[in-house]
Amino acid sequence: MQQRVGLARAFAAGTDILLMDEAFSALDPLIRREMQEQLVELQRELGKTIVFITHDLNEAMFLGDRIAVMRDGRIVQQGTPNDILTDPANDYVAQFVQDVDRARVLTAGDVMEPPRAVIPASAGPRAALRTMRDLQTSACFVTTNGRKLLGVVRDKDMLRQVREGGTEIKDRLRPTPSVVTPDQLIADLFELSAESSLPVAVIDEKDRLIGVVPRVTLLASLANVPTMTTEIPIIEPTPTVSGESITAALAESTTGQEA
Repeated sequence: MQQRVGLARAFAAGTDILLMDEAFSALDPLIRREMQEQLVELQRELGKTIVFITHDLNEAMFLGDRIAVMRDGRIVQQGTPNDILTDPANDYVAQFVQDVDRARVLTAGDVMEPPRAVIPASAGPRAALRTMRDLQTSACFVTTNGRKLLGVVRDKDMLRQVREGGTEIKDRLRPTPSVVTPDQLIADLFELSAESSLPVAVIDEKDRLIGVVPRVTLLASLANVPTMTTEIPIIEPTPTVSGESITAALAESTTGQEA
């Protein structure tokens, strides 16, 4: 209660800039986290500029819009939390950030990759099958021509559709299992990733598909290794229909159409 009163008095003073020097360092972890969250909420509502001094880099990453790392009284790097974490200016900063909880700093927008297994709804089940066969995946995202995410289709469903002579992807469309916005912390993506074999889809404010976060990318982001997986021989999700079966079905449907 005493800390909350002190925080309220600081904001009630009406100054344009607040200086907070190790304001929460003496608190136990639970109360400290609550105070940090309350400070962020108050700053968002009141728009105050706060200069917050701390030796806890996790605290700095959580609170700060911009961070200045100092050594021997000099600023050695300044930038956003993402800048400091992913592009340290020197060995000192790199050692300083090595124990930071990256999952609570990086967002889906920071680590997402361009979506590859994507097909417009107008393309039809044959085109969807070809895409999944060529990319060796069991599913692909379906979008409008304007990239608005509609759902996903599976290789088994598309194979059945082709064999039955169907021409509409939407007849077999399924909901997208996991969808997030670019500002979602990657700490919130692990449960979503575990629940589905599909990469987590990232959409913008207009529901357009702008990226995906595969499991391997999510894990790589925690270890500060390159996130692009184009050179990593991992198939996600694994195909449930062989490429030969898809090729045979496409050939049979073409023969049937010609007859």
